Amino acid sequence: QVQLVESGGGLVQPGGSLRLSCAASGSILSIYSMGWYRQAPGKESELVAAITSGGSTHYGEFGKGRFTISRDNAKNTVYLQMNNLKPEDTAIYYCNADVELLDHVRGIHAGQGTQVTVSS
Repeated sequence: QVQLVESGGGLVQPGGSLRLSCAASGSILSIYSMGWYRQAPGKESELVAAITSGGSTHYGEFGKGRFTISRDNAKNTVYLQMNNLKPEDTAIYYCNADVELLDHVRGIHAGQGTQVTVSS
């Protein structure tokens, strides 16, 4: 009933930038918080950044000063601008969203992920 589709991943050199996008579609009444998580091989998933419907943001320590999360509520889309990327940022990046459906069922939905590789 809800689809989250990420885009914008790829291969980038250290110090480079990428902008990830995640668009939500389906039987959506409201979207509350939206966010990005990442998981590197052999590591646990970790929060990258989150943003509320009102625009309040929260970042993982590693992303502060380098990553910026934003959203376009009219488009049900969340963005992650990543600057000064480092090899340790290599991971699969997943977006998720706290969604209330038209039938008022509310839950967390996640996308399929997009690969980000930082390498020279």
